[in-house]
Amino acid sequence: MTTTVRSRSMLTLAEVCEELAISRSTFYDWRAKRRAPRCIKLPNGDLRIRRSDLEDWLYDREDAA
Repeated sequence: MTTTVRSRSMLTLAEVCEELAISRSTFYDWRAKRRAPRCIKLPNGDLRIRRSDLEDWLYDREDAA
């Protein structure tokens, strides 16, 4: 059961790009400019993004209404 919880809290790059409706190249461009959400680089080179980091990143980009 712990594995299920962890998999929901960690998103793949494809999941993040789909959620933000952006291309993979756009994400890498943002990352190069240090404008992307915090990432975790796995030993195999794949990236993972914590759900909480993505939500915090989105919250920081909200406009004051």
